[in-house]
Amino acid sequence: MLPTVWVSSPGSWALRECDCHRDGKQTSWKCGFVRTLIQHPHPRHDPKGPRKARMLKKIQICLCFFFVSGILYEISLLSGCCFSYMPMSKHFLTPEQVLSLGKSIIFLETTERLEPPPLVSCSVESAARIYQDRPVILFMKGLTNDTALDLNSSYAAFSLLSSMKNVFIFPLQMETVFQETPLLQWYNQVVPEEEKNWVHVSSDASRLALIWKYGGIYMDTDVISIRPIPEEIFLAAQKSQFSSNGIFGFPAYHKFIWDCMENFVLKYNGNIWGNQGPFLMTRMLKAICNLTDFKGTEDHSCQDISFLNPQRFYPIPYPAWGRYYEVWDESPNFNHSYGLHLWNFMNHNRKVVVAGSNMLAEKLYKTYCPTTYEDLIQNAELSNFTLSEDAV
Repeated sequence: MLPTVWVSSPGSWALRECDCHRDGKQTSWKCGFVRTLIQHPHPRHDPKGPRKARMLKKIQICLCFFFVSGILYEISLLSGCCFSYMPMSKHFLTPEQVLSLGKSIIFLETTERLEPPPLVSCSVESAARIYQDRPVILFMKGLTNDTALDLNSSYAAFSLLSSMKNVFIFPLQMETVFQETPLLQWYNQVVPEEEKNWVHVSSDASRLALIWKYGGIYMDTDVISIRPIPEEIFLAAQKSQFSSNGIFGFPAYHKFIWDCMENFVLKYNGNIWGNQGPFLMTRMLKAICNLTDFKGTEDHSCQDISFLNPQRFYPIPYPAWGRYYEVWDESPNFNHSYGLHLWNFMNHNRKVVVAGSNMLAEKLYKTYCPTTYEDLIQNAELSNFTLSEDAV
């Protein structure tokens, strides 16, 4: 079982409602049993007097209430009967329970750092706002079961993200993640210290294993969500005939992801950046599809996989990545996009969002991750300014 580190603010997750029917059919005996209990409590008639009868009825109703509450909590952990929930205690839920819902938005941090930078925080916050009815999970390699995270500590981004009702932060334990996948044998043989691109390679492997086991959507931590993705099974084109692995969505146990994991091991070469990432996705897609150039903003399809137009996530291509940190005379509307990939890997000079700069990235932060912008950009700069004034 995956370990749990609770870094969320106190609260509770309980059912808002439970739709126990699908296509007019009852999906669970528990749902029918609950309805029977509610509609037909069957109070017994007591000939000795109405007072005792009322007392027995109250006791029966109370017992019924506790029984129903227990069943509803169990049902809330299952995706088959209902998915709508809100802030019961988040620390009672394990990673497996959250992931088993099958519709998670998954982010990975495979470095050892414990403080998510503003762009990571913006990516997670924007997803939490766009997908409010889905769990948003940030797995962090730096976390362990013994990690103590105080919400009032210096980790400002933790406090910010954990205050969001559908955001979970869990440790990333790769050996557990790779269990029952083709990647486990590779992981047991590889020597991370000797790997040139271990941070990226381990992330490429982890995202495949998590989506294979639990399904959902994987996103890189430099993707800002701007509207919901309508497709469930998809890959995102970086350009014509070339797939990224920075955003993709599949249900659990999809054959394509299993085949990708097998090819990951078979064709492994950690010295070539992207060989286990976008190049893997592209060669596996080409093996089953006849890829052609995109025309306009239409998407392509191959078997049951939607191959999304580059405009969906890469309207600004990687050679022009710096445009996100420039001031535009007229900002683009991104009407054809579901999210924006900010190409953090290309950002070698570490350009950052500056409050009041009017750069495009600042406008995106203000619109899609306003809490991150306020807490980690505006307030941080104000705090730094105050400290510098005090030093004088």
